[in-house]
Formats: sequence, structure tokens, C-alpha cells
Amino acid sequence: MTSNVGTVSQPDQPVELTLNRGSLYLSGLIYERYFRDLEAVILLRKDDDLLVMPVMHAAAGGYLLKLKNTAGDRVINAMDFFRHHGMDEFNPIQFQVIWNTDSAALIAQDLFKTDN
Repeated sequence: MTSNVGTVSQPDQPVELTLNRGSLYLSGLIYERYFRDLEAVILLRKDDDLLVMPVMHAAAGGYLLKLKNTAGDRVINAMDFFRHHGMDEFNPIQFQVIWNTDSAALIAQDLFKTDN
């Protein structure tokens, strides 16, 4: 995986995350903007949407935001979560998320939607 180089857009503008082999990748810039100084997040499925929510105290649980490289990129290893929700394929998926203040989360709309 390569680092997402550049600047993060305004808080209400979409940014891109990557899901690959059950791990969620976010750039150091996205981490700094939305999860600075945090060690964990909660992943939540709400209907067909994915919510990535900050955890203020790591003791409260959640998925660790592991440092990936010196650029500050982070990886969230969550194979169990994505497999449980039918997303256990090994091809990388890039998708847009947007910060929602009411939910206090990055939201990927319709990430779990299937075309059945």
C-alpha cells in the first residue's frame, strides 16, 4: 500500500480510505484530522453504511489504529468485522467517507449495499 500524499480536504468533504484483506488503511493526514492522538476506533455497520468512530480511551475497546509507516499512515486490522459483514474478498476496495458531526464518525455510505 502506498501513502495517500497531499492535503486532506475540508472536514465536510469526502476523503478516501482503502480496504484490503480485512484491513482498513487511512493516510496520516486523515488520521491527524479526525483521530489525532487516539489509539482505537469503533467500526459499526448501520444499515448499508460503515461508521468509523473515535474511541477516546483505548481501554474502552475497539480496533487499534496501528502505525504503518513514518508518514503517519495507519492501518486498522478488522478481518473479523468485515468477514462477518460479507466483505472478506482479497481485492483492494477504495471508497469515499465523509465526516458526520451528528454521528461523530467518518461514514462510508452504502459500503455494504449489494446489487441483488
